[in-house]
Formats: sequence, C-alpha cells, structure tokens
Amino acid sequence: MKGLINNLPEVEHPTEKRLPFNTKLKWTLIVLVAYFVLGMIPLFGVDSSRMMQFEQMAMLLGAEMGTLLSLGIGPIVTASIVLQLLVGAGILKFNTATSEGKRFFQGVQKLLGIGFIIFEGFIYVFMGGLPAVTTSSNLLQMQLLIIFQLILGGILVMLMDEVISKWGFGSGISLFIAAGISKSLFIRAFSWFHVQEGAKAFIGAIPELFRALSVGDSIAAVISIAAIVATVVVFGIAVFAQAMKIEIPLSFGRIRGHGVRWPLNFIYTSNIPVILVAALLSNIQMFIMMFNKTNPDAIISWISGPNIVYNLITGTVVPLDFAKALVYMLIMIGGSVLFSFFWVQTSGMDARKQAEQIMQSGFQRAGFRRDPRVMEKLLERYIGPLTVMGGMTVGFLAALADLSGSLVRGTGILLTVMIIYKLYEDIARQHMMDLNPAMKKFMGK
Repeated sequence: MKGLINNLPEVEHPTEKRLPFNTKLKWTLIVLVAYFVLGMIPLFGVDSSRMMQFEQMAMLLGAEMGTLLSLGIGPIVTASIVLQLLVGAGILKFNTATSEGKRFFQGVQKLLGIGFIIFEGFIYVFMGGLPAVTTSSNLLQMQLLIIFQLILGGILVMLMDEVISKWGFGSGISLFIAAGISKSLFIRAFSWFHVQEGAKAFIGAIPELFRALSVGDSIAAVISIAAIVATVVVFGIAVFAQAMKIEIPLSFGRIRGHGVRWPLNFIYTSNIPVILVAALLSNIQMFIMMFNKTNPDAIISWISGPNIVYNLITGTVVPLDFAKALVYMLIMIGGSVLFSFFWVQTSGMDARKQAEQIMQSGFQRAGFRRDPRVMEKLLERYIGPLTVMGGMTVGFLAALADLSGSLVRGTGILLTVMIIYKLYEDIARQHMMDLNPAMKKFMGK
C-alpha cells in the first residue's frame, strides 16, 4: 500500500516555508481559469440528446455534464466521505499526529479518490448518464473512449485541487464549488434568455420580474420576488453566522502581562460538513436516477426538499409537502452534525491537537501553569458544543434556503458564502503577513 501511494501522481510542495502573496494569487487564478476551460471542452463521442441531466448534483459538485468536468469533485468528496466513515467507525486507524501518518492518510484518500474516478466513469457511461453516439459495431470502443476522457478529467481536477492546497489560497474543492455556484447564481439572477424556445418567461429572476410586472402576471412576479428575497436573506444570515466567534483569553508566557484572545468560529468546522452531506445526497440521487428509470422522483422527492414557498404561491401545496420538508431538514441537520464530528477527529481540530498548537505558539491559559492538559480541558468546554451547534446551523440554513425557493439551492448559497468568506480571511491574513515583517518575526515564521 505504501509503495503504491508513493508512486501516485503528486504536486510537489513549495520549498519556501511561506509563499508570497503574489505567488499564491497567481496559482489560484491559473487553476480557476483552467477549471473553466475544462468545463468548455466537450467529451468526444457523447450523445448529448440522450444524456441524463443532473443539474443540481453538477452544481454542488463543481461539474459540467458532457465535458471533461462531468465528474467534477464528486469522486474526491465521495472518497473523503467513505474514509471518514471508516475512520469514525474504527474500521481504519490513522495516526495523523505524525507527518508520516498524515501523509499516509492523504495517500489513502487520494488512492480511494482515483478508484472512485474510475468507478463513476464506468457508471456514468454504462448506466446511460453519458451515452455514446455510435453504431452497435463500435459501441464498446466509443464507451471506453468516453470513460478514458472522464478519468483524465477527474485526475486533472484532483491535481488542480492539490495545486490550490499547496500553492494557492484555500482548497481547490471549495474554489471549484464556489465558481460553479456563482456562475449559476449569476445566470439565474440576470439571464435574459428565455426558459425555452417560444416561451415568454426569462431564466433570470430579475428580468422575469420586470416582464411579469409589465404584463400584469402577479403570480410570476411574486415567485421572482420570493426567490430573490430568500437568496438575500440566506446570504445575510450565513455571513452573520460565519463572522460569529468565541474568543478565549490567553497569556503569552514569554512576555509577562501580554495577553491575546484565541478565536474559535461559531461554525467551527466551516463548510466541510454541508459539502459532504450535499455530495452524499447528490450521489444517492444520481444512482437512483440511473438504476430506477421508471419512477425515480418518488424516492428523490424525500431527499431533495420541496419548494414550499413556490407551492404556497401557486396554490399547489399538499400536506405531504410538509412531511417531505421536515424529513429533508432533519437529514440536513443530522448529517451536518455527524460529519462535523468526523471532520473534527480526522482533521486535527479536536481539543488535544488545538491545545498542542496553542502551546507551541507560546500561549497558555491565564492564571494557570503551562500544561497542555489544562489547555485541553478548557478547549473541550467549547469545541464539543461548537461542533454540534455549528453543524446544526449550517444544516438548518441550507435546508431553509432549499425549502424557500432561492435562486440556487440553499446548500449552494451557504457553501458560496462560507467559501468566499474563508478565502477573504486567508487572503487578508497572507497580505498582512507580507506587509508586516515584524508580525512574521513575532509569529516565528
């Protein structure tokens, strides 16, 4: 296993201990442009007229169906989900406290990701998601060619994610999700194209609002207003929740009388749990659509959430919609809390690891002796509740936006806000370090 992992394709780490701001910005922009370019290269040999559409799944997984980005980040996220479940259940054990153990964990995750790239490539093609346009004489050859293109695109996405993680800002997974959702949000807000040929309604909510008002279509106008308001409200709540922090007073041991406040975000695990829940539900929907082609909507409607506001406005709401909404909200909240716990344990965000990091920075709890066990006890009082409350918050917000009919799915809005906010914090922190050599020296960088 270790020999195989050591020979996997890998992006080298930078030799510098801290990369300059301009270098990180350059590689982030290069990868972002490359991502959009891959999304415009169509797969050779795919019959687009028979291609199954997975619009919602594609948006959340940073995918563009029918192109080299058809798989998006799906295999990478699925590998992370499976590995976290195995670790959380105690089936697999990794010592991520050491650099070698952490490298082995990342290698297993990459190997699993490549496995899912190959697996999903075969599933998409042979189950009819991306059918080949060909005659029966060369059907198998064309299908294998499409699978090869999907594997190539999946590996390129995996390597671009590594480039961002090592040479850019944040993570490639988050960046690709934010880019895809932002594009969809812009289109659904401002597009002047019609919904379909011959139809009067516009794709964009704002143009559709003006059209509806001009012709006196009150129902269409109210639907557009509700979608815009729901999007703005969820954006605002998400920004407010993301900015909330709990600050723990600490003292600096080497400088008597000098104290700082160590921040812990209210949404402690950020956007990772909701990414994993959304990816899991999207994969479930994909397999249901492929394996149950007769009546897949009956099952999918329970895990996708009905548009309650739209149904209320149009008068089509039924009691079953409220049951489906409740089930969907419970799935989102419960799944986010579950994955929050798994992520805390596997990413070094637990109390013991955080206490070690604080002690290595030279800080200690004010009024107590310098002992990592004292710091760990203090952090345990905060990290556990923050993990639960943060997970519940992101799950609730994502479900609320989905049920209220926002311009894009609530999970997408929530992810975009958190990703952009986190990216802003990373860029601001890096820029501060570059502009202040004294701060860099103080932090021991």
